[in-house]
Amino acid sequence: MAVVVEDLPPLMWHAELGRSLPDMWTGQHQRGAQLHNLRDAVLVWARKYGQQAWLRQLDHPVTREMEDAVLRTVARLDGTPFPSTARLASRWVRGRVPAFRRGSRELELESAYCAEVVAVTYEEMGLLSGRKLNWYDPGRFWSGDELELAHGARLDEEIEVAIPADA
Repeated sequence: MAVVVEDLPPLMWHAELGRSLPDMWTGQHQRGAQLHNLRDAVLVWARKYGQQAWLRQLDHPVTREMEDAVLRTVARLDGTPFPSTARLASRWVRGRVPAFRRGSRELELESAYCAEVVAVTYEEMGLLSGRKLNWYDPGRFWSGDELELAHGARLDEEIEVAIPADA
């Protein structure tokens, strides 16, 4: 999730296993929920992992309250560990099986995978509600899925991020 707030450089808020870049919130190299310089993160993904970057812009005005909610969420979740593979799979399944969907919204996470970090942030911004956070997977935020956002907000179509050869 890109975080673009006032005079800060564009940032990427995400969760991953790697610790290639310093976290912009703590200054430390860490795994799990991280806030990175967006440009640096895209270049690491392209160079180190051979990944192609894409973005989807939020088509909705972002208020100061929404920006504040993003920063509070980063402050609360930054450094939250990425779950083990078994825990990741079981949480994802629990998010889809009706018997497990009742109960807590799990806003205080012991561990969090990438889509949960984004879902928590969107929920705190007032853009998502009604589903358990572990219902979301990365595909929910891609163009192939229609993510139902509140207040008429939507994510635009995917835009490829071109990586210059000399970058």
